[in-house]
Amino acid sequence: MPSPHHLASAALLFADAGTLRRSYLRLISLSSTPRHLDQLLAVSLASGHYPLDPAPATSLLLRYASFRAHPRHLLRLFRAFPLPDRFLRNALLRSLPSLRPDLLFPSPDSFSFAFAATSLASSCSRGDLISLSAAVRALHALAVAAGFAGDTFVASALTKIYFTLSRGDDARKVFDAVPSPDTILWNTLLAGLSGSEALEAFVRMTASGSVRPDSTTLASILPAAAEVTDGTAGRCVHAFGEKCGLAQHEHVVTGLISLYAKCGDMDCARSLFDRMTGPDLVAYNALISGYSVNGMVGSSVELFKDLVALGLRPNSSTLVALIPVHSPFGHERLTWCLHGYVVKAGFDANAPVSTALTTLYCRLNDMDSARKAFDAMPEKTMESWNAMISGYAQNGLTEMAVALFQQMQALNVRPNPLTISSTLSACAQLGALSLGKWVHEIIAKENLELNVYVMTALIDMYVKCGSISEARCIFDRMDNKNVVSWNAMISGYGLHGQGAEALKLYKDMLDAYLLPTSSTFLSVLYACSHGGLVEEGRTVFRSMTSDYGITPGIEHCTCMVDLLGRAGRLNEAFELISEFPKSAVGPGVWGALLAACMVHKDGDLAKLASQKLFELEPENPGYFVLLSNLYTSKKQFSEAAGVRQEAKSRKLVKTPGCTLIEIADKPHVFMAGDRAHPQSDAIYSYLEKLTTKMIEAGYRPDTEAALYDVEEEEKEHMVKVHSEKLAISFGLLSTLPGTEIRIIKNLRVCLDCHNATKIISKVTQRLIVVRDASRFHHFRDGVCSCGDYW
Repeated sequence: MPSPHHLASAALLFADAGTLRRSYLRLISLSSTPRHLDQLLAVSLASGHYPLDPAPATSLLLRYASFRAHPRHLLRLFRAFPLPDRFLRNALLRSLPSLRPDLLFPSPDSFSFAFAATSLASSCSRGDLISLSAAVRALHALAVAAGFAGDTFVASALTKIYFTLSRGDDARKVFDAVPSPDTILWNTLLAGLSGSEALEAFVRMTASGSVRPDSTTLASILPAAAEVTDGTAGRCVHAFGEKCGLAQHEHVVTGLISLYAKCGDMDCARSLFDRMTGPDLVAYNALISGYSVNGMVGSSVELFKDLVALGLRPNSSTLVALIPVHSPFGHERLTWCLHGYVVKAGFDANAPVSTALTTLYCRLNDMDSARKAFDAMPEKTMESWNAMISGYAQNGLTEMAVALFQQMQALNVRPNPLTISSTLSACAQLGALSLGKWVHEIIAKENLELNVYVMTALIDMYVKCGSISEARCIFDRMDNKNVVSWNAMISGYGLHGQGAEALKLYKDMLDAYLLPTSSTFLSVLYACSHGGLVEEGRTVFRSMTSDYGITPGIEHCTCMVDLLGRAGRLNEAFELISEFPKSAVGPGVWGALLAACMVHKDGDLAKLASQKLFELEPENPGYFVLLSNLYTSKKQFSEAAGVRQEAKSRKLVKTPGCTLIEIADKPHVFMAGDRAHPQSDAIYSYLEKLTTKMIEAGYRPDTEAALYDVEEEEKEHMVKVHSEKLAISFGLLSTLPGTEIRIIKNLRVCLDCHNATKIISKVTQRLIVVRDASRFHHFRDGVCSCGDYW
């Protein structure tokens, strides 16, 4: 039995150890630099105290981590402790940027897995996200194997990081594996889901009765209702909050202001704001944003002045809310003033503010200013990349959009679904199939979530790049098709002249109980027009109003005139125009009629249509070209010359025709009579030989395409060197026998080139796909998919 002396010595030793621990802990908390910590560590190691007490060791490791110490240093600190307890082990897991499975065992607890997930989540903004996704899945598997799949604390951490990685399906799997989710886990799920999915989850949460929502629950669900602008759902959440006594929390009131503002109810939003006692900056920002979103730019500026007058200091969110992204036109001066304020206040390097300016300038089509704002950001966010890429794509600068996406890839910046959708849109506009396929490969390589928007963008890209079969394969693989997906595929069949397939798909859509939209009817009517399906088109047009209550717009009326005009029913088309409401009769309607008159050689009606067009769009040279072509085809050369002279006096210039072809992923552009290509001599030589074979196969030049009163021989030469023929010749010369040839023409393909391409496909045994200004033509064995109906 220990003597009283020994007991007293032990008590004194423990008392000294307690005092020493408190001293170490206090000095560690007061350390302001890594050098201070180094000195403490040296004293601790020299005295022999470090390996004896895990509490200071744990505090020291966490403090080093807060100073962003290298992971190797943290590991050395951990390994210098002979018997680390669970707290020290968890502290290390929380601090390392990568997963070390060996550190989880032998005795992990829920904190071990949750801290490891939190540490990985902090790495989402940097590093290789593919490797990070793999590490998160590995951690998830270890948690399941260790029996923590149903732990709410671990599940919350894993759900959050899966949402951060845009892996919503995996996040939902984690949640579904928990038999009794608590409020925190429900809140994590609601914060990660978007729109209607979040609202449905909130209904399930309240219906379960097993958990009690808190103010964080409401703050998480209100943005979802705002996202889908569902005012009714928002009011239900508001009423629920009032009933549960949660609606008075400041952050909930701010969420309600934002909700009502985004749903267009600014009176209610302002009423909530005015009832707040001393609203903070976040509340001001919410109301300023609401005014901006609803086009009430003057009110947003006045509220900003009130904010400044009260002595509140605007932050980046204030400026993002104030910048009139949603109502750019008419506020150019305000834009310049705000940009000046941003620079003066030092916010020009702030990513959200610069992104808002980039978006605003893109919408004003001031792409130089947009790019300057983008380039001024030292660290670009995903939102800033998306704003610039989509801005280029939406303003027709498709090559710039693709080039910026390529730059993004070179910098190892992982795209998200919005980036992919914008880039695919640019590829679709370019008709660049090789680039589109490259982006498709990136989706697989980066293991990006194939949501409905990405899948629809892929369908649109393949359709507009000429691969309708690949587009249909993707459409058929979609589990959740929305109406936009159906519209894209129906429109694709119309673009490729497959009217019957478009109508069949439209019927399938109705059978799937999806309500057609205005865009659906436009796609179906377009398909009927390009497929010569007159009666079917009439039926769909009537159904649009009688069955679905959709008023035909300018585009629908244009399609109907085009449908009848292409079929040669010019008088019916003209009579139909008189039945349309005045608001639906624009340049498109008269342009469709004029084009039909050109095909069917009706000079009188063409003159009437052109007069209407010259009044509506006097600066459009295309209508002068059509009328001149019509007179030329009827050998009325003096009238054609008069039309050309009128266009010349108005200083109108015809858009030059050009044709693009991709060979080995490189674009080549040709113009009529072009000799600028480095292989020009070889191309012309090949075209001479090809023309001889074509004539032997029955080809005769259609010189109506030549617009001038010149000798027949000269006319034949003029049509012979059209850009389509040069591009096709180059394609045949540069590819192996049997290779498909794809070209893109910026204007409508002329009659002679159409006939010539049919013969070329026959004599060369090649499939030739031509995308012109209005549709696709698939030439095979001397036949075109349009049935000569274009």
